[in-house]
Amino acid sequence: AKTCGIANPTVGILNVDGARQTEKALKELQENGYDITFAESARADGGCVMRGNDVLQGTPDIMVTDSLTGNIMVKMLSSAATGGSFEATGYGYGPGIGEGYEQLVMIVSRASGAPVIAGAIRYAAQLVRNKVFEVAKAEFAAAKKAGLKEILDARKAAAKPAAAEEDVKEPPKEIVTAQIAGIEVMDLEDAVKALWKINI
Repeated sequence: AKTCGIANPTVGILNVDGARQTEKALKELQENGYDITFAESARADGGCVMRGNDVLQGTPDIMVTDSLTGNIMVKMLSSAATGGSFEATGYGYGPGIGEGYEQLVMIVSRASGAPVIAGAIRYAAQLVRNKVFEVAKAEFAAAKKAGLKEILDARKAAAKPAAAEEDVKEPPKEIVTAQIAGIEVMDLEDAVKALWKINI
């Protein structure tokens, strides 16, 4: 958002599983000195946790959510005018930004129509013109200084399932014909160990 000309973007957290833990972590980061401005929900009860109407009203400049929910939201909003047959509006799924990244990767899908592809290219040009990697580097440095690593490590340790703590051995490999859907990418390692524990 800062690379797109919003000097002090507002941040909202979508009201899905993990929203309150995310709110606590971000507020701890803020208390430690990281410059973050929370959006205020349009609902009467306010707060930085956003509801569906906040999504449609564009209440925050930045909406924090898990990757699967974010993907669904972008697909629905960009393909609403076509009844879901293809994505006709928007800028794709945004850039892949991470600490130390030096290459800009813009994300689109098979369902992205020409207007979305064009929007993603314009978005990429704006990010490059406004030095996205310099902005990202400064943001990561400020977040680290405010204790981002320690905040994340504390939450990971508290959420770690018992299966991940044990030394579980991989069972013999076998051909399978089924899959388990709905595993969050960040939980894959723990999911594998949970399956190994029951000899799968």
